[in-house]
Amino acid sequence: MNDQNSAPLTTLRIGQGYDVHAFCPGDHVVLGGVSIPYKLGVQAHSDGDVVIHSLCDALLGAAALGDIGMHFPDTDPRWKGVDSRHFLRHVRGLLGERGFSIVNVDITVLADAPRLGSHRQVMQANLAADLGLTTDRVNIKATTTEGLGFIGRGEGLACQAVAMIQMSAK
Repeated sequence: MNDQNSAPLTTLRIGQGYDVHAFCPGDHVVLGGVSIPYKLGVQAHSDGDVVIHSLCDALLGAAALGDIGMHFPDTDPRWKGVDSRHFLRHVRGLLGERGFSIVNVDITVLADAPRLGSHRQVMQANLAADLGLTTDRVNIKATTTEGLGFIGRGEGLACQAVAMIQMSAK
């Protein structure tokens, strides 16, 4: 029981995250820790991995630990060009220090291009490894915007993530 009301506290928590990056001149994008050849890159301080950035926000949100910008501000030169998998492993550590374990994550990439089908399994394996999960607890899917909005005009891409975490038994 908690002090606020008579409802028992659950050990499960859910967080959601969202990230977006604009395209810029380049020859690849990084998604889920995978460098995917593409005619453009993304504008970003780090590697611009919208998958990992949204996932970090989902995990941090579930644990009430703020957001990725609080932990890795884009004003800090240490994070310039950094592989976002570093961020994800750090976030996993923060959760572990506070007694949380990750139950599962579900990710939706919103992009008309590049296509992710042939990269999905490697992305899933990367995320599972960084989170200490089996791949059956990491889901990655993609959708287009049917030509609508900034994504449909080919101006950028976005990602949404949901994460469930659990407080470890004491």
